[in-house]
Amino acid sequence: MVAPGNEDVITPEQAGTLHGLFLERVERTPDKEAYRYFDVHDNEWVSLSWHQMRDEVGRWQAALAKEGLQKGDRVALMLRNCPQWVMFDQAAMSLGLVTVPLYTVDRAENIAYIVNDAQAKVLLFETAEQWQELNAVKTLMPSVQRFISLDDVPSDEPRLLSARSALPQSAALQLPVACDMGELVSIIYTSGTTGKPKGVMLSHRNMLSNTHAALGTFVVYGSDLMLSFLPLSHTFERTCGYYLQVMTGATVAYARSIPLLSEDLQTIRPTILISVPRIYERIYSAISAKLEEGPALRKKLFHLAVEVGWKRFEREQGRGGWKLSMLLWPILNKLVAGKILARLGGRLRTAVTGGAALDADISRMFVGLGLPVVQGYGLTETSPIVTGNHLDNNFPDSVGQPLRGVQIKLGAQNALLVKGPNVMMGYWNNPEATKAMIDEDGWLNTGDIARISETGHVYITGRLKEIIVLANGEKLPPADMEAAILHDPLIDQVMIVGEGKPYLVALAVLNPVVWPEIAAKVGVSADLPESLTDTNVEAKVLRRIARNIRAFPGYAKVHRVLLLTEPWSIDNGLLTPKLSLKRDKVVAKFSLEIEALYEGH
Repeated sequence: MVAPGNEDVITPEQAGTLHGLFLERVERTPDKEAYRYFDVHDNEWVSLSWHQMRDEVGRWQAALAKEGLQKGDRVALMLRNCPQWVMFDQAAMSLGLVTVPLYTVDRAENIAYIVNDAQAKVLLFETAEQWQELNAVKTLMPSVQRFISLDDVPSDEPRLLSARSALPQSAALQLPVACDMGELVSIIYTSGTTGKPKGVMLSHRNMLSNTHAALGTFVVYGSDLMLSFLPLSHTFERTCGYYLQVMTGATVAYARSIPLLSEDLQTIRPTILISVPRIYERIYSAISAKLEEGPALRKKLFHLAVEVGWKRFEREQGRGGWKLSMLLWPILNKLVAGKILARLGGRLRTAVTGGAALDADISRMFVGLGLPVVQGYGLTETSPIVTGNHLDNNFPDSVGQPLRGVQIKLGAQNALLVKGPNVMMGYWNNPEATKAMIDEDGWLNTGDIARISETGHVYITGRLKEIIVLANGEKLPPADMEAAILHDPLIDQVMIVGEGKPYLVALAVLNPVVWPEIAAKVGVSADLPESLTDTNVEAKVLRRIARNIRAFPGYAKVHRVLLLTEPWSIDNGLLTPKLSLKRDKVVAKFSLEIEALYEGH
C-alpha cells in the first residue's frame, strides 16, 4: 500500500531490510539531495546526494569488514546527528551487524555498562573530549576490539584508530549479507523502571513497519525538508528523522546545536518539524516573556489571534461553525501569527511532537497561530510509535489514534496494551523482563493508564508504575532514584519531581541530627531552620545527591533541590497508612516552591 500523496514511497516489502531501504532510495533518486550539514572548517552548509552517501557507506563497509566481524556482532556509535551516523549504521547493516546507539551526553560508566552488556566489538565516537571519558573506563569494555574516532585523537591506545586511518580513500559498496526482515538489527537501551538500562531488541520488520505506518498519519513528500536535532540515539528521531526520510525521499538537514536552533530554523526553513515538547515549551516561554515586557495592546492582539485561530481550526476539523470574529484573521495573521511562524522558517506545514505529553495551552497556542501540531505516543519497545493524530482529525489534547496495523486495548486498571508488528522482539539477555512486559498472546503492557474516546482517540491519564517522563522524552524511575538518595543519612525523606519538565528537582526532608555537620561546612547556623533557601547549602546537598545517583543514566541528574525540615507523615496527609508517599499531595502542598525551581526555563 502506497501512502497517499507521495507515489515515491518505498514499502517494507520493496525494501526487505533497512539497508535494502537505503539501496532502493539510491537507485530511485541517486542525484537528489539527501543530507545537509554545516561544515565548521569551511563555515558553510554542505549537501550530499544519495549516490554520494552510497559511496561513503562503501568506505565504512570496507573499514568494518577489515575487523573480521561476524553476522550478528554488535557495534556501537556515539555521535551527534551527522551524515556519518547514517553511513556507519548502513554499513553495519550491510554486513549483518547489530547497531547499538549511545547518547553523547551519557556518563562514561553508563556507556561502559551498555557496551559491555551488548558485547559491542566496535565503538565509533567523535571527539578528543569524548575519548577522555571513554579512556577512563576502557578496561570496563573488554569486548571492544576497535575504537574509531571521527576526529584525530592523540593516544597510545592500540585499539584506537581515527576515521582518517580506518577508512580507505574509496571503496565500492559490496552486496549486503543475506538478511531476513525478522532478524535483529538494533539494540536500543532504555532505563525503563530500573536504574540499569535494558536493551530493547528491534528487528528490520519492527522499524520498517512502524515507519511505513506513520505515513498513514501524516504525509511526507520527496520535496519536504526536515531539520534534525533530536538525538538519533532516540528511537523517535531515528524512525521519523532518518528511516522515514529514506522511505519518502525527503531531505534532512542536521542542526548545528540546540542553542543555534532558532538561527538554523530561519536558515534551513524546514517544512516538517519533529520534536519533543521541550522545544515547543522554549518557544512558548520566549513568546510569553516578550509579551509581558511589551505593551498591553500587543498582548491583547496575540491572545485574540490565538483565540480566532483556534476557532478556525475547530471549524476546519468539523467541530465548530463559522464565527464573525474569523473575519479578523487576515489582519491578525499579518500582525501576529505570520511574524511568529516566520521565526520558525515560515514554511512549516506539519509539526510532530512525541516522547512526552505536550501541555494543552502550548498546543492550543501553536494550533491557534496556524501551525498544525500533531501529537503522538509510543515507547522504544514499540519501535516507537503506537498512536498519532491525523491532520484532518486532530484532537490536540489526545495522543491520536492507533497506527495502521497496530492494535490497542485497555487491560487491567485501564492499562494501555499494544500488539502489532512494531512490538519489540524482547529485552537483550533479559527474558524475565520480556515476560513481564509482553504476555503469551503478544500484548505489550505499556504501563500507562489510558482511556479511548468514541472517536478512537487515546488519552493518557496516568501510569501504573511511577515513571517520570521529562520534556525531552527521557524516562526515569523516581522510586529507584529516591532509594539511592536515601542512602545519605542527611536526607530523611525525598521525592523526585520532573514530569513534563526540562530537568529533575528533588524535595528533601533533612535529618536534624546530621544537619549540624553540613551546617558547619557551609558556615550557617547548626540549628535547623524552618525553611532553607541558602544557595550554598543547596549546592552542598546537590553534590551529595549526585554521588548517590551516579549509577543512573547521565540524564538522571537532579538540578535543584527544595530543602524541607517538617517530616512528611500520616498526620499531615502526605503519607498513606502503609507509609507510602502521596505524591500528588506533596506536589500540591509545595506547588509554588516547585515552580520557583523552574524559573527561567
